[in-house]
Amino acid sequence: MKIVLCCAGGFSTTMLMDNMKKTVKNSAKLKEEDFSFIAIPVDLLQSEIEDCDVLLVGPQIAHKIDYIKPIIEPKNIPYVVIDKDTYGKMDGATTLKLALIAYKKNQLK
Repeated sequence: MKIVLCCAGGFSTTMLMDNMKKTVKNSAKLKEEDFSFIAIPVDLLQSEIEDCDVLLVGPQIAHKIDYIKPIIEPKNIPYVVIDKDTYGKMDGATTLKLALIAYKKNQLK
């Protein structure tokens, strides 16, 4: 599963991405080889969205969702705007759970 994390500059999402990787690594149920993560600034979304299974949007760019939707909707890519509390805590486990739920819901459509 390819998970793309997107924020204003890609810096804070890199920290969150690292915490998500740790969650997968420490999980008894999840396998590292089943996941790939990339953290990018929103300006690179168009060029980095190929083969994406889930897009995670940082709360600081939630106002750019009207820019993001036309890029991801034709490709049927689910997205989640990460809530401020989860993002502020850099909670990799909760963020990964949000991504997995969005992915599963999209598969049921």
